[in-house]
Amino acid sequence: MSTPATASATRENVKAATLDRVTIPVTGMTCAACQAFVQRTLAEEAGVRDATVNLMLHNATVTFDPGVVSPAALVEKIRGTGYGAEMPSAAGLILEEQERNDAAQLQEYRGLRAKAIVSTIAGAAAMLLSIPLMSVKATGSLERMKDPFMNWSMRTLDPVLRRIMPWLYAMDDDAIRWLLLGLSAFVAGWAGRRFYVKAWSALRHKTADMNTLVALGTGAAFLYSAAMTVAPGFFIARGIAPDVYFDAGILIIALVLIGNTLEARAKGRTVMALRNLAQLQPKTARVVRDGVELNMPVEALAPGDVIRVRPGERVPADGEVTAGRSSVDESMLTGESLPVEKTRGDRVIGGTLNQRGSLEYRATAVGSESMLAQIVRLLHDAQGSRAPIQNLADRISAVFVPTVLVLAIVTFLGWEVFGRSYGAMQGFAAAVTVLVIACPCAMGLAVPTAVMVATGRGAQFGLLIKGGEALQRLEKVDTVVLDKTGTITTGRPEVTDILLNPESSFSRNGVVLLAAALEGASEHPLGEAVVQYAKENSPAIPEAESFTSMPGRGVAGVVEGHDVVLGNEQHMHDHGIAVSALSPVGEEQASRGRTPLWVGIDGQLAGVIVVADTIKAGAAAAIEQLHRESLQVVMVTGDNERTARAIAAEAGVDTVIAGVLPQGKVEAVRKLQALNHVVAMAGDGVNDAPALAQADVGITMATGSDIAIEAGDVTLMRSELSGVAAAISLSRGTMRVMRQNLFWAFAYNVIGIPVAAGVLYPIWGVMLSPVLGSAAMALSSFSVVTNSLRLSRLKLA
Repeated sequence: MSTPATASATRENVKAATLDRVTIPVTGMTCAACQAFVQRTLAEEAGVRDATVNLMLHNATVTFDPGVVSPAALVEKIRGTGYGAEMPSAAGLILEEQERNDAAQLQEYRGLRAKAIVSTIAGAAAMLLSIPLMSVKATGSLERMKDPFMNWSMRTLDPVLRRIMPWLYAMDDDAIRWLLLGLSAFVAGWAGRRFYVKAWSALRHKTADMNTLVALGTGAAFLYSAAMTVAPGFFIARGIAPDVYFDAGILIIALVLIGNTLEARAKGRTVMALRNLAQLQPKTARVVRDGVELNMPVEALAPGDVIRVRPGERVPADGEVTAGRSSVDESMLTGESLPVEKTRGDRVIGGTLNQRGSLEYRATAVGSESMLAQIVRLLHDAQGSRAPIQNLADRISAVFVPTVLVLAIVTFLGWEVFGRSYGAMQGFAAAVTVLVIACPCAMGLAVPTAVMVATGRGAQFGLLIKGGEALQRLEKVDTVVLDKTGTITTGRPEVTDILLNPESSFSRNGVVLLAAALEGASEHPLGEAVVQYAKENSPAIPEAESFTSMPGRGVAGVVEGHDVVLGNEQHMHDHGIAVSALSPVGEEQASRGRTPLWVGIDGQLAGVIVVADTIKAGAAAAIEQLHRESLQVVMVTGDNERTARAIAAEAGVDTVIAGVLPQGKVEAVRKLQALNHVVAMAGDGVNDAPALAQADVGITMATGSDIAIEAGDVTLMRSELSGVAAAISLSRGTMRVMRQNLFWAFAYNVIGIPVAAGVLYPIWGVMLSPVLGSAAMALSSFSVVTNSLRLSRLKLA
């Protein structure tokens, strides 16, 4: 659990130090061992504060001191490990970089698919060619081993082949072995070349990874079988049957490639949200210059350019509408399903979809400064981040491959010492199976895939989560602190009721218009609410002939010949106006946290206009959802105790802390943390910045058109409280999937490697073949990625 000191100290240290951060594309990594080696190498470099290497995104995010080390030096450091690296794209080119990454991933997927298909066909052919070799030799050893794959091959295919392909059994054994040698050499040299090249590169840099295991397993099978083919008499003279394992070597390569192909396809789906965001950016814009409309690439736009957007087109850059009226679909950025009406003075966001009308607007932010670019950059960084739960997997991955190599040697020696009666080659087969069944990839993918899918799912819902650490901290939250104004309430006073004095002759509309005429000259927020209400319900508001303001009391003046007084109860008394007719209802409204504005006309009470900062639609339901998640909800506000408690009762808040200044909100969070609560604070990101920084998780609520993306750990693109419950629900679902992935990755290796070594043979007489071992390894990584993809369908509140 994060302590108050930890939560604040981390942020303060980052702010205090003059550190830079760079994300470097890295190529050639295939498993967790690769990732761990590059990450460890970068972390040991002088001047590096933190290094996170992401196997899914194939990049390294490094926080460093620019006075000690440069990005170019970090790139060279990565290249020194045997993996490819290049300088990152300039700021603002993330959208273009995503397009290049997509093209590279598609090319990789197609290449893997082609090699998987060809090697699978070759493996099937090799297996058919191998059956006659197995069927003519003594089967005692095979039967005693109870190899499931070999038994299935022999008992099922052998009789069938004898009937339909008798010529195959007429071939000389030596000829069949030479055919298998040629086929195996082709598959190893073409489809399997990537494993051997990368294994050799790892060896040159004194490390080992998954490619080392595959290369050793298949290479040993190929070299042993080649020796048996080239000089069978040498082995026969020494009592060793010239058995070959070409089919096993080919099928291992085929199955590993199938696993890589499925994994590459699944990986592509994990970055779907990032890809969809990147595709929102139009390529061109209609720019008006000197009265002429020009089509220009968006890269050439500059702040101040006047841009026209027609119906059905996407907005090319952020800006402010100068002419026209339309509705704009912002759902792809904010998650808001309903189109938003836009007219002169309103803000538009690049990447959103213009619907009905035409708009003309002035660009205010383009390129890397646009909202879309900031969101893509934040999501890109979040998907490349590391959750603390991954640390254990990283530590194990660093020593995993050397440990497996030792276990393979021990397996071979164990069979040689204790199992020679089962055949000389059983130890060899068991050692190869240990090599190919071990899978460090699943451990390396267990957490990053979940982070990537979860942050992408959050973005679809209008939740911008700053990475794995924020997700993990959010899961542990047990207390949610909410600011009242703008979070629980709308933050804008509204007219909620109009109560008329039965003894007055003025109508409801008449009272409102006369009151609005006076308030039109006032700048008080409550007065603005009255004016807005009048504008929405009447064609025109009369002008006041005279106006007087009494601070703390109200206003008075003459409107259309009537003496009008508007304000609090004391203001009425000052003007000799009796309020007894409506005193009970006025008191009742005040007890509910609302403000009654008394209206006197021509010396008589005409009515009461009730104004309140109303609770947002859905706020009470969202707080109820937080309660269903077993969370305590606390409201902090600068308002008085009476108003705060009235709002809290209506919204369903558990605890109220009223009458506090911004620093008091910080102290409220600290007190909760001192009671061992893990606190999430939701606020507007500006006024609540100190409390957001103090909380274990800061959740920024979008305020109107001003969205402070960098202010918190989580940013809600919609200013709706339901996003808080959705973020916590997403974090809990994500952590559940992470733990499932890690359990599977560890359990698979803990169980699979001993079984491959033959520990079950003395008990049940069961042993895995290398082919089945490679199939299990291929499916382990795919299963982890597929499990993470379930988060893309997670139902959020």
